[in-house]
Amino acid sequence: MRVYKDWNFPETQYIREQTKKVQITLHHTVSGPGVEGDIAWWLKSADRIATSFIIDREGLLHKCFGDDFWGYHLGCKTTHFAAAGLPYKKLDPNNIGIELDSWGALAKHSDDKFYPINYVDGKILPNLKCKPVANIYEYCSSQKYRNIQYYERYTTAQLNTLRELLLYLQDKHKIPANYSSDIWNVCTRALRGEQGIYSHTSFRSDKSDCHPQIELINILKSL
Repeated sequence: MRVYKDWNFPETQYIREQTKKVQITLHHTVSGPGVEGDIAWWLKSADRIATSFIIDREGLLHKCFGDDFWGYHLGCKTTHFAAAGLPYKKLDPNNIGIELDSWGALAKHSDDKFYPINYVDGKILPNLKCKPVANIYEYCSSQKYRNIQYYERYTTAQLNTLRELLLYLQDKHKIPANYSSDIWNVCTRALRGEQGIYSHTSFRSDKSDCHPQIELINILKSL
């Protein structure tokens, strides 16, 4: 698997423990173009929060640390399991995280431009401190995803690289690729630690990464 850049995280930023991998989880970064800011944010934290890989908007693959090891990226607490009627299970050690560089959720402003979302007093508002986003994926107003109608579209280059990476990881770790639409809601299979490819939304109702863009669904179905 060709890597554009290996960031070679220091061992203080992930857990250098080889574990059996049974799950892959897809995220998006909630950030603007370029992965350097995300990398810098992780490296200044002592919490060992990171994913093994980030794919930038140009489809270039960035490796933070080896996929045989692990970092914290799910953020699942006892309450997430209890809401699904399940006991707590430590999932991160057996889960490989992949980030797609993307703003994710967007809000439409009165100027008809789309901006990353800013939450103020529980309301979804455009964050006008950020530049408008041009690459829009729109859900029907009656079928919003996680109560949000607009997201930044994952690029074709990103998705092509994601498919190549998933095929590599599936083969290496023997993780099955049977697609099911239940991954876009909180999914008891995911929380039980069952094998498969999931979205962060499979584990937590308070997350919107990744969103079910049709091209992403098609990639997952094609594996």
